[in-house]
Amino acid sequence: MTENLKEIIDGIEPLDQIWIDNAKARTAQLVMPPRALGRLHEISERLCGIHKTLDPSTERKAILVMAGDHGVAKHGVSAFPQEVTGAMVQTFLSGGAGINALAGHVGAEVWVVDMGIIPDIEPSRLAGGDRYLVKKIGNGTENMAQGPAMTRDQATRAILTGFQIASDRIREGVSLLGTGDMGIGNTTPSAAIGAVITGTGLDKMVGPGTGVDDHGLVQKRKTIQTAIDINKPDPKDGLDVLAKVGGFEIGGIAGVMLAGAFHGKPVVVDGFISTAGALVASTLCPRVEAYLFAGHRSEEPGHDAMLQHLGLKPILDLGMRLGEGTGGSLAMSIIEAAGRVFRDVFTFDEAGVPGKS
Repeated sequence: MTENLKEIIDGIEPLDQIWIDNAKARTAQLVMPPRALGRLHEISERLCGIHKTLDPSTERKAILVMAGDHGVAKHGVSAFPQEVTGAMVQTFLSGGAGINALAGHVGAEVWVVDMGIIPDIEPSRLAGGDRYLVKKIGNGTENMAQGPAMTRDQATRAILTGFQIASDRIREGVSLLGTGDMGIGNTTPSAAIGAVITGTGLDKMVGPGTGVDDHGLVQKRKTIQTAIDINKPDPKDGLDVLAKVGGFEIGGIAGVMLAGAFHGKPVVVDGFISTAGALVASTLCPRVEAYLFAGHRSEEPGHDAMLQHLGLKPILDLGMRLGEGTGGSLAMSIIEAAGRVFRDVFTFDEAGVPGKS
């Protein structure tokens, strides 16, 4: 499996600057003052670089919601019980969650993946089960405050599973991917990953997640510090960090990002948990960053440090912290709008309008 992961990493190419330069040349001729639509132009030009075309399509969109449980949840790091993970998976499939509403708004498919939740849910017994993929690495991770969250082999399997699922969607015609997550307690491993890879202190990285009180926040920081001290993850080795203080769904998210970069498709990163996956993917292959769009800025305090480390600027800032892929799905509408501006707005010549003197 590690050899396959190496082949994936070796197969990821930098963005083709020629396509970006050609896109910038067209942008400069659009019938409006220079770069009058601000960041929409940068987004559309990067789409051209990713897709290697001056006619980038984002018509078919999909959100991949990766679900996993966490052994560290027993330390009271979440305001909700662990049973909520399985219950929310079923809510996603029934179409009644936040991600269903917002993905429906932008016309994106929602796929839910069991990367390692505790309950065993049979897809055939559920409405919407055809969009539920059981790829369980284990029934929840081990308690990272007592030892590694998973083995290195499990970490590799999680990444390769996410890669395969995203690759399948791309082969089916999806041109814009988004990442989502579900897993009670998952802001704890995400904060640990963020702290290790970015070097940010836990006082700035760790937030309330689902809404723990001040006492719970103190306990959460202590638990993460214990996990880091015991496991000593190597910040330069994304697999080591994922295995020691990560989650199965975070590994799956990292795999989705590797798939986007490998196949030349953009990936919209959701919030705090998805950005932890991006940090893992970037540590394995820094070239991945050019294929990522940060959907939004999460209310979790450490998210800014994560985004800065990746060199990503969030598209939206709406005070959101739900996860599930909600912020990323909303940002898809902005990305799609940027592509439409690039394709549909006339140049001065096409419009027969005198250009700037």
